Amino acid sequence: MISTTIRTCFPAAAKVVADRAEEINKLNVFPVPDGDTGTNMSLTLGTVVKEVEALPADASMEDIAKAITHGSLMGARGNSGVITSQILRGITEGLVEAKNQDHPTAADIAHAWRRGVKVAFKAVRKPVEGTILTVLRDVSAKADQLEKSKGMDTYAVLDALVVEAYESVARTPDLLPVLKENGVVDSGAFGFAVFLEAFVNAAEGKSGELTDFKTTVDAKADVSAKVAIELNDDWEGSEFRYCNEFLFKAEKPFDVDESLSYLATLGDCELIVGAYPDFKVHVHSNEPNRVLEYMLQFGQVYEVFIHNMDMESHDRTAKIAADQAASGEKDAGPRKALGFVAVAAGSGEEEILRSLGVDVVVSGGQTMNPSTADILSAIEQAHAESVIVLPGNGNIRMAAEAAASACEGCEVAVVPTKTVLQGFSAMFAVDPEASLSDNVEAMTEAIADVRGGEVTTAVRDSQAADGSPIHAGDVMGIQDDSIDVVGSSVEEVTLELINRMQDEEEGDSLTILAGADMDDESFERLVARIEEAQPDLEVDPHRGEQPLYPVIFSIE
Repeated sequence: MISTTIRTCFPAAAKVVADRAEEINKLNVFPVPDGDTGTNMSLTLGTVVKEVEALPADASMEDIAKAITHGSLMGARGNSGVITSQILRGITEGLVEAKNQDHPTAADIAHAWRRGVKVAFKAVRKPVEGTILTVLRDVSAKADQLEKSKGMDTYAVLDALVVEAYESVARTPDLLPVLKENGVVDSGAFGFAVFLEAFVNAAEGKSGELTDFKTTVDAKADVSAKVAIELNDDWEGSEFRYCNEFLFKAEKPFDVDESLSYLATLGDCELIVGAYPDFKVHVHSNEPNRVLEYMLQFGQVYEVFIHNMDMESHDRTAKIAADQAASGEKDAGPRKALGFVAVAAGSGEEEILRSLGVDVVVSGGQTMNPSTADILSAIEQAHAESVIVLPGNGNIRMAAEAAASACEGCEVAVVPTKTVLQGFSAMFAVDPEASLSDNVEAMTEAIADVRGGEVTTAVRDSQAADGSPIHAGDVMGIQDDSIDVVGSSVEEVTLELINRMQDEEEGDSLTILAGADMDDESFERLVARIEEAQPDLEVDPHRGEQPLYPVIFSIE
């Protein structure tokens, strides 16, 4: 059965990706120490394994699909993880619909891949050719072609899809110029092919090494996520008096969407969760009898609780405080109008962000992208009606957006900061009296003219933007993902990068952060040399304490 195959093979395939994560990490266009595509994919798949293994032995394919969907999204890290989560969601949804659950046909497999393409491409605003999405689409097209073939068994189809996946990966440099310039293939695409092959090998009981597919790979992944549950303290002031909650056992199939639409005509906050035949129903309504009568036509209701919210509103705050005290929590008090969440890698960065008004700082950045679940938890901790998230890194943006979409307790927006320094500028533009949308607009405008620079050490041989060679251990100056300066000294590379950026477009002020690997004496000497070389540039130095990047700075 499909469900049995997935429960057996998914953990095996996830382990292969985990074992090869470092290999995938190294296959990166830019030789910076944050090429963590393999790590991101491995963590995402590992969360799925935990969710699936927690299911009962007789769990249905639909249950498994839900576990995979929830586990992959909540554990998703980076672009590779988030996109992988959407691919897994689409394919498993397609497998739920397979006509032959015991022995899937070529048509069942093709349908599942088409669903994967639809869901994954919908999740990405601007799909880029030569990435994991290209491989997904190519494999789906191959599945469509094989659907029309006669006499191919399931394993033959799967083997052909693995071959197509690797062939598609090999084509990625022809589709994305930056890959061809660096002589590499896409890391996310390669990781996806590794997972697919490992899954198929496990399904077919193959032993021995995986396909010997030796290529180097590409681009950094982007994004990450955590769900936190808000206090249900929104009853007071509702136009509906009764909160209706009950368990429901369906005696015949019913249309959940249609039922939710009907319940919405009786009140608000309608919810039906679960899987056939067991559900829980919740709705705020002035007519509990009509709610129960409607659901009774499909089955039985039990453990019914009907709360009068008008009467309860007077002691609601006291009850919440008592619950929090019993659990050792501090009374959070009323929610503020606007809160802020930011991601930072160093203690100095965090201190500055908090001084500028950020409520919750999530630990993460270049070396470890926080998950969607982590960001969702931070949104909850902000305890605000509206929350603005500053991801501070391109690799975290998708996870932040996924968290914003998943949050139901407040309105959330993402200002797409690519560096923590852009976050500083964004916070200076905040107007506490303005609306969420007006603040997002103002903050986004504020970061538009912030140019960033980073200095770090190469972890492998590569080449700079001008084609000059880079050797492992070289110091690199990076501007907007372009390696513009290469040298042997952090101080000299930083000075040259700042001089180049000033020659390109003269700025008025420079904010510079010292990393954990730069001592105070070296930092003071660097700042003095910058002020000497750029006398018209106002320099604002701070300790950021970020790892692996001894210097990061911004020019405005």
